[in-house]
Amino acid sequence: METADKIAQSYINNLILPSEPLSPMWNRENFIFRKTAKWNYIDNCIINSVIKLYELTGNNSLLDYAVKFTDAYIEDGSIPTMRTEDFNLDNINGGRNLIWIFSRTGDGRYRKAIDRIYSQIEKQPRLENGSFWHKAIYPHQIWLDGIYMALPFMAEYAELSGNSALYDDIYSQLENVRRLMRDSETGLYFHGYDETRSQCWADRITGLSSEFWLRSIGWLSSGLADLCGTLPRSRLYILCSEMLLELLESLSVCSNPDGTLCQLPAKPHVVGNYTETSGTLLFAYSAVKSANLGISGQNILNAGLTAFSSVTEKYIIPESIPVLKNICLMAGLGGADNRDGSEKYYLSEKVVSNDAKGIAPYLMAYAEIRKRQS
Repeated sequence: METADKIAQSYINNLILPSEPLSPMWNRENFIFRKTAKWNYIDNCIINSVIKLYELTGNNSLLDYAVKFTDAYIEDGSIPTMRTEDFNLDNINGGRNLIWIFSRTGDGRYRKAIDRIYSQIEKQPRLENGSFWHKAIYPHQIWLDGIYMALPFMAEYAELSGNSALYDDIYSQLENVRRLMRDSETGLYFHGYDETRSQCWADRITGLSSEFWLRSIGWLSSGLADLCGTLPRSRLYILCSEMLLELLESLSVCSNPDGTLCQLPAKPHVVGNYTETSGTLLFAYSAVKSANLGISGQNILNAGLTAFSSVTEKYIIPESIPVLKNICLMAGLGGADNRDGSEKYYLSEKVVSNDAKGIAPYLMAYAEIRKRQS
């Protein structure tokens, strides 16, 4: 772990803490596409990892930075760059950081911002089965990513507000995902589901996309792990822990000899397929956290530790700012680009280094491993 310690510390000291909140160095999408800074899940994943490291180390500079970054996007309880009418589930993710900061400061601005985010949940359009649309621009669709983005926030908001009905909502949505999107043969989950069967990527009988995309499955496993770490023992906890364990076992079967996973995890030998580090690290995080929670045993723990070690040793260049390679920048379904969800599509998306979607899972997994060793 000595190398991982140095990498984590270098990321903190040389990439994260020096980053200005409105132009963070880790957000490759903003740089590549010249996007204006706004409230988004990518940056909030980094802040979530900063919070985890603060809880591990007690380093006040991490706490101060988490607050400083969040304050740059909050004005008197409003979030000016977040449009709730977009019904973008990705925007819900940062509400967990707000809940954490509010619980420690008691500052009413954060509670107002939390309630603003929850106001989107209240109005979020739903499929006929009760699951959330992924975004307004992706109507009648479930994407696996949305599980991580929205449901852990709902669980934490349920505890904060005392609204226990939210637990039943979460249960129903997870049941839908398990019933509709899980492949019985591999145990993996398809990236998307379209109840209208009209999208270019959707099977006309099942409504499912055709491939298993690693990072979307990684988001699902991480969301389940985080739910298990939050929930009281209940039927919802049982469902989450069962889904998590069976998914981790299925992913471990797909692992490469070095423990990493491919962009298309069920097709490691397809020409052009490659080790994708962000999804591998989400698997590592979920595997170690599930072991820490007592949900999984030694085999899953070893798989997570091996995946993390292999990424550390083979896919990170240890410079002053470490360079984490092999991160799929982004992938989606349909939309203006008519992304067809095919094998060829997923293998054509841009691969970058040092994007937050890889760095945050690295630090999340690192914190979970260090927690186990403390």
